Amino acid sequence: MSVCMMAGTPPDNFILPSNKSNTSPTQLDSEFSGLRVLSSNNQISWLHTILRDVKTTHGDFVFNADRLIRLVIEEALNFLPTHDKTVYTPKGVPYEGKGFNKGNCGVSLVRSGEAMEKSLRECCRSIRIGKMLIRHDDDDSSRPPKVIYVRLPPDIAERNVLLMYPLMNTGGTIHQSIKELKKNSVVEERIIICTLFVTPDSVRHVLTDFPKVRILTTEVNEDCALHFGERYFGTDK
Repeated sequence: MSVCMMAGTPPDNFILPSNKSNTSPTQLDSEFSGLRVLSSNNQISWLHTILRDVKTTHGDFVFNADRLIRLVIEEALNFLPTHDKTVYTPKGVPYEGKGFNKGNCGVSLVRSGEAMEKSLRECCRSIRIGKMLIRHDDDDSSRPPKVIYVRLPPDIAERNVLLMYPLMNTGGTIHQSIKELKKNSVVEERIIICTLFVTPDSVRHVLTDFPKVRILTTEVNEDCALHFGERYFGTDK
């Protein structure tokens, strides 16, 4: 597949970005200090284009989604606490650097959040990763999402949590997962949401109720890229 792709005509149930301008991240930044959007550049825009293109093959979708996820995970590590550390070079010269404090973990929201586990493990090989399964009521969308399954490290209250979920459309799933983390005594300041695409409404929904949580994303857009899990895991056919 050519790296310079043009989006084709999408089917009725697939949403591509509209021509209307995105909500400015700067506007949301002034409203919510917990929002951090990666600086836009040609590479990120190119990756967005591939992931939104209905013609992108499954292999190309996974490859480029992994690249975008890696950018988010690498940036998320900058939010974790560090300490000063001195090491010595092969010539015996001291180098004053940094080391990460112990006590970090990831939590992926099944299923699409599991797509982000690979990049986290590549960056932090021994990190512990918990899971949550949260489902919406298909018969009554007005009901809040329901927690079906939770598996968390027993000492999660003492850890910084990288909460992984690629899309925040309404923010309902993330909102419910934060409530579950707080039930397990995780304080908001220790929760870092790692996501790829968010809508302005989802950001407001989450940060209005949990103002000390931090959200790291690559794009704020009224039209959130949908079917990520289906396309990543190849179940969209």
